[in-house]
Parts: sequence; structure tokens; C-alpha cells
Amino acid sequence: MLSFNNVSTFYGKIQALHDVSIDVQKGEIVTLIGANGAGKSTLLMTLCGNPRATSGSIRYMGEELVGMDTPEIMRKSIAIVPEGRRVFARLTVEENLAMGGFFGDKADNQEQLDKVLHLFPRLKERFAQRAGTMSGGEQQMLAIGRALMSKPNLLLLDEPSLGLAPIIIQQIFDIIEQLRKDGVTVFLVEQNANQALKLADRGYVLENGHIVMRGSGEELLNDPKVRDAYLGG
Repeated sequence: MLSFNNVSTFYGKIQALHDVSIDVQKGEIVTLIGANGAGKSTLLMTLCGNPRATSGSIRYMGEELVGMDTPEIMRKSIAIVPEGRRVFARLTVEENLAMGGFFGDKADNQEQLDKVLHLFPRLKERFAQRAGTMSGGEQQMLAIGRALMSKPNLLLLDEPSLGLAPIIIQQIFDIIEQLRKDGVTVFLVEQNANQALKLADRGYVLENGHIVMRGSGEELLNDPKVRDAYLGG
């Protein structure tokens, strides 16, 4: 479904990604773990076209994405939940969700809205509330719900657990698992390696812009090097 083949990315003269190869199959949850500054978010943004890959290939559903503009890429049934949520603070929950379905058909949007509110009952309770007055966990639910309004086949999640309480993190990961059951393919970038690898079908480890390990979620969870570096031994 999605493949990175020997992708390199530069910020000016600084190389952020070095010949990265990753594949995500339809129906999977694939996670990318690594320390701060490893290049995880850069990889997602390179997929979205900003910055553009300087070499290599990124293919989605058999189509080459390198060279496309970001709006063109995001219209291909791909949605991203960026790090830090980035909800529209002055808009209500309803208005934020409407922004997510901006390009959709009105009838389809209503059907998808019903699905999102069923998945996130808290958003239904907060429907008329301004997003900026909500808790961090509620804003993360809203950010995911907004992304789902576009009915994506591929959902990109960038650090969805960042800054959240443990009980809220578990709720978010339960929702991600439900999305897989609903047929959404998920590419999850996450610093919380323990939770991410427990959930993932497969995982990759990124260090200083290089993929240094890959395997099933279970294999990486049980790998001594991964445990020492990312799971506290």
C-alpha cells in the first residue's frame, strides 16, 4: 500500500534521512519508533511532500508521490494527525470536524460524522465547545476525528500520546486498534515504544535518520537492544 524505497531528505545542507526503506501493507498498523531528533516526524512530512525527498521513491497504491505537491498527496485518501494536535482553537468541535470533511459530499460527511461521534462519544458531549478550552486528551481525540472525516484509507499519526496522562494514552491506543478493525491502515510514529510495539503488526527503529532495526511488534518488544534503548531495560 505504502512504500519508502531508499528515501533521503535534506534540510538545506543537513541530511535528515538516509536511504530509508519502509513498507506498510493494507490493514496493518506499522509503527516507527526512535528518540527525539531521530527523523521520525521528518519522514512523515517527507511523505506529505514538505520537505520533498531529494532521492528515492515513495509509492502509495502503486503511484509515485515524490514530486507531488502536498494538497495533491493529501487528496489521495491519506490523512495526517500532526504532532501537537494543531486543532483550530477558536473553532468549536463541530466546526473542526467540518473542516476535516471540507472536500467531501454533504451526505457522506454526515455519515462519517456519525461514525466519528460514535468512536469518540466525548466529542459529541463537547460538540459546541471551543477546541481551545478542551483538555489535551480531548484535543487529541478531536485531531484524530478531524482526520477521519476525510474517510482516509491511510492514517498517519505523529506522536499521538505526547503529553497525555496514562489513562488517556490507553484510550487513544484502544481507538487506534479499533480503526484497524474498521479497515483503516495506520502508520504510527511514536516515542512511547512500549505501547506502540504492543499494538503494531510490524515496527521499524530509526536512529539519526537511518533504519537500524525492523521486525514484528513482538520481535522488537523482546529484542534486548530495543529494550535497553527504548523500553527502560
